[in-house]
Amino acid sequence: MSDTRVIKKYPNRRLYDTDISRYITLEEIRQLVLENVKFRVEDKRTHEDITRSILLQVIAEQEEGGNPIFTTDLLLFIIRYYGDPMQHSISRYLELSLRLFAQQQMHFTDQLRNMLGQAQQPMQVLKELADRQMPIWKSVRKEFIKNLATRSKVLKTLRPGENNSDF
Repeated sequence: MSDTRVIKKYPNRRLYDTDISRYITLEEIRQLVLENVKFRVEDKRTHEDITRSILLQVIAEQEEGGNPIFTTDLLLFIIRYYGDPMQHSISRYLELSLRLFAQQQMHFTDQLRNMLGQAQQPMQVLKELADRQMPIWKSVRKEFIKNLATRSKVLKTLRPGENNSDF
């Protein structure tokens, strides 16, 4: 048996988990993600991989709840990059930023657990930890600004004479 779980989406829009032989919900797909279970969602009729589409549905469902991650401004920003020459760059930047964030969060949690367990002055320890993290975030910000500058140059060459301030 493969280590990737197969979920089949039927024409009636129901999801069937072949591993446990029953229909599942988007909430159960979310649980698989939270548990780091590798899975693939395929269209039952075409056998096309539609995992990304299902994950977007999970995100949409979560965003409808009480505490969304994506603000309206952030969604507008993302939508504006579709079809833009910098689309791939912004995608890669967001992916790398979130990976870095997750790694730093895990590292921070471990350090915090170790330090605060034995620290005489926990707030000073937290300040020192924040000071050590600052160069990493400055580097990420610098790379993002560099990409924006490159984007601006590309837009100027694509549309000479136009006002590119809306981009």
